[in-house]
Amino acid sequence: MLFDTHINLHGEVYDEDRQDVIERAEAAGVKLFLSICDKPENVAAISAISDPRPNFWRTVGCHPHYAKDHTDLTSEWLVSVAQSPKVAAIGETGLDQHYGYSDLDDQKSVFQQHIEAAQETGLPIVVHTREADDETGDMLEAAYAQKPFKILMHCYTSGERLARRAIDLDAYFSVSGIVTFKNAHDVRAVAELYPQDRMILETDCPYLAPVPMRGRRNEPAFLTHICEYMAEFKGVSTDEMSQITTDNALRLFSRVKEGMA
Repeated sequence: MLFDTHINLHGEVYDEDRQDVIERAEAAGVKLFLSICDKPENVAAISAISDPRPNFWRTVGCHPHYAKDHTDLTSEWLVSVAQSPKVAAIGETGLDQHYGYSDLDDQKSVFQQHIEAAQETGLPIVVHTREADDETGDMLEAAYAQKPFKILMHCYTSGERLARRAIDLDAYFSVSGIVTFKNAHDVRAVAELYPQDRMILETDCPYLAPVPMRGRRNEPAFLTHICEYMAEFKGVSTDEMSQITTDNALRLFSRVKEGMA
């Protein structure tokens, strides 16, 4: 059984065949799904996809790209929306200086609200970080020192120093299709550092389709390729990698495990 811990099936690229995509994933052995909230105005659309399906859960949050549009976002609002038993995490949130869609100060302000919501709810925070290693590490460490909280470094492509700082905060790391890319040498080098009990898998679909599907619209069924690659990379069987990463994800996303009981 595989758990795709980061999907974006509410995107319009799936409007014509969303149910077919889900059925292909389930047929491939992907049995659990976490739908990621990219911005508050999409909560209803994501809920409509996730809440009726017993093997789907969701998050609540605001991607750093959209921070400029949500500078009034509060931890109180995040906590209130997260009361639903279908909400298994806070985010996606974090810092991204690659595209500069939002001012860094706005990103930091919104990120801080997510951190406080994670601290309040006990739910893990899904962290996106790109070209902001020091700033991300500083904010996570400062908050963790005040009150520990569960951290997931999603689709991690940043440097070794931030990875080591996050490991010291007991963070988990999710591996995406990027790890299969021919030139992703740095990503693979850092992946060597991930503790085996804190490594999980994701597609981040519709983005980042893994080899041999690269260039296509990504979908959860392709998680099998990431699992197979990581099994070989770590020197275990595909079944072992599936078991390890699913067990890790269920430990991190405790509401999913509770919902399965």
